[in-house]
Amino acid sequence: MIGELTSLVSEIGDKITSLSKTFSEDEINGKILEIDRLSLEDKDFWSQKDSKLLLKEQAIYKRFLDSWKCLNSAYDDINVLIELYNEGEESLESDLSESYNSLSKLLTDFELKLILNKEHDSSSAIVTIHSGAGGTESNDWAAMLFRMYNRYAERAGFKLEILDQLDGDEAGIKSITFNLIGDYVFGFLKGEIGVHRLVRLSPFDSQNRRHTSFASVFVLPEIDDNIDINILESDLRIDTYRAGGAGGQHINTTDSAVRITHIPTNIVAACQNERSQHKNKASAMKILKSRLYEHERSIRNQEKDKLESSKADIGWGNQIRSYVMHPYKMVKDLRTREETGNVDSVMDGDLEGFIKSYLLYNAGIS
Repeated sequence: MIGELTSLVSEIGDKITSLSKTFSEDEINGKILEIDRLSLEDKDFWSQKDSKLLLKEQAIYKRFLDSWKCLNSAYDDINVLIELYNEGEESLESDLSESYNSLSKLLTDFELKLILNKEHDSSSAIVTIHSGAGGTESNDWAAMLFRMYNRYAERAGFKLEILDQLDGDEAGIKSITFNLIGDYVFGFLKGEIGVHRLVRLSPFDSQNRRHTSFASVFVLPEIDDNIDINILESDLRIDTYRAGGAGGQHINTTDSAVRITHIPTNIVAACQNERSQHKNKASAMKILKSRLYEHERSIRNQEKDKLESSKADIGWGNQIRSYVMHPYKMVKDLRTREETGNVDSVMDGDLEGFIKSYLLYNAGIS
């Protein structure tokens, strides 16, 4: 066991050495210090529009270097444990196994952060799930997907806030929009965009027949307030209405929910999760801003959009991932060919393997 583990740790050491050549610690530290200098010496810094953006970038730089230091520290620590084990401390075997698993995860996380260098990759995300055709079956599947992402957020340390939710008539949800807050959330989850297909024995079918259900997932970066999105007040129609579903007496008896329609594009954003109409309006504007940004970006990439629009239907032939629970168990990504038989673990939020394989595939590394 120790011989194999030593070999694996040595491979990680080679990867760390290789990774160290892909970026400059001195350059990143220089950027951190320059922002410190501006904040201290420029009397207009705090009144400038981009000051928050610069501070956000600085925080990301700092956390990136902290991740690098943690990776190197974990590598040094496990080598110390290996040395002690070789000197006769055989009771350290379980510690070595735990340390290796931790080191492997730190390496994977750091490798992904190096890949996530596109615009908005470091941003939080706004995620929307829509059930496909099929009524209760698909509504239940959409609810299962929401639970999966909720569990993933808990595992990853991200904060989840539900912004809008439309429940199914009998069970599940027809659609849900939620904010996932944390570093690199959009970068990690952008590969989840598309149609997800479920095959299972239906709990809603009295004859216990096998059913296929579909739901779509769309992920947008949360657009920073410092990015200009030209929204004219005259272009907006703002409607208020009574929130539906769970939420307590105040939510369900006042017109606190807000729906905003951008008239020129007919893009709609809604929020009903907060007690305050003012807070719901602010959240709806956040969603609208992200959707308008994506709309403008897609216009600049019309040829790509034409290709994507041909795959937009929530149904057969358009899925990115299949979740099969009967007659066998398997989750398979149809783009990267990544697969696992541990469906329960995936539904409990274990998405790291699929996220990593997609990012490597998208970067042309796999």
